[in-house]
Amino acid sequence: MMNLTWDDPRKTENVTESGTDRCSGMNCSSTRYQSGITETTFSKTELAPDSRSRFAVSALDTAVNQSFLSAIDELTTPAVPATQTYTLIGAGDIASAANNSGAESTAKLLDAAVAADSNTIVFTAGDNVHPCGSASEYSTYYDPTWGRHKARTRPSPGNHDYETSGALGYFNYFCPNSANCSFPSGTKPPYYSYDLGNWHLISLNSEQINSSQLTWLQDDLAVHSDSCILAYWHRPRFTSGTGAGSQLDVQPFWDVLYAAKADVVVNGHEHSYERFAKMSASGSADPNGIRQFVVGTAGIVNVGFGSIMPNSEVRLANIQGVIKFSLHNEGYDWTFVPSTSTNLGDSGSDICNK
Repeated sequence: MMNLTWDDPRKTENVTESGTDRCSGMNCSSTRYQSGITETTFSKTELAPDSRSRFAVSALDTAVNQSFLSAIDELTTPAVPATQTYTLIGAGDIASAANNSGAESTAKLLDAAVAADSNTIVFTAGDNVHPCGSASEYSTYYDPTWGRHKARTRPSPGNHDYETSGALGYFNYFCPNSANCSFPSGTKPPYYSYDLGNWHLISLNSEQINSSQLTWLQDDLAVHSDSCILAYWHRPRFTSGTGAGSQLDVQPFWDVLYAAKADVVVNGHEHSYERFAKMSASGSADPNGIRQFVVGTAGIVNVGFGSIMPNSEVRLANIQGVIKFSLHNEGYDWTFVPSTSTNLGDSGSDICNK
């Protein structure tokens, strides 16, 4: 906005000009604004972004004699900040020694996403390879499928990864050395975080819930209080699935994330797709709460649903696929992408809680 105020005791008709001849050769336009016979103020609010405007005042008497222009006031408006969309894609319960065709079908969905956006980040929601998460299973079943995108993958572990002591198959596969490591720190943390634009992403470990992890999570969220938050781990707090069911052990994650106004939680463990409405940490409907997705659909044989949990909005059984998020500065879009065109998907959009 530009505000001009002047004093003209003669109260003659005043003219305000924007972009006079004095800026000829500077690629500016000249526009005259008639302000009225007794006015001594002028405001212009609709100024184009990323531009320079010049304003001056002159007096015009009844004989149409115009005074020289006043000193020119100049205003440069800032450019509109560029917005960037980040693609995050993934699921849980991926490769299997029993039948790996599902992992290959969903790996092709990753291929397509990366072809469309070379900056795509892949996440995993645990149980990266069944049944034991061993080094040989990773090299034989995970690596030829989802391992095609290992360099861009930000994983989390599941209970089957811990079937190998200390989840060494998981940690050694994703971070064999500091120069070739899927974890942002270049080390082998059981939990970690990273940023994509205005979004803060958190990979948690539902197999080792302890005070150290919870303290780390609280501290991590405290220094990202203005960010949109998406967290992912393996075991879901809420599910209508008939597999392992709702996992009370992860309640502390929800308590901390809800207090920090987190936006999205993604889990696996149940071999089906389910989306919930926004909820409080106790599972009550809350328009300012967390939206949970259960996406254990990356390759393992699916299971169905039992009693439907409150706030469950979409359920897809007997389906394999991945969830793709488009993360914007102030919100997100989601799309569940099935591996076959005959299956139904799911999509929507929302804004961040902050």
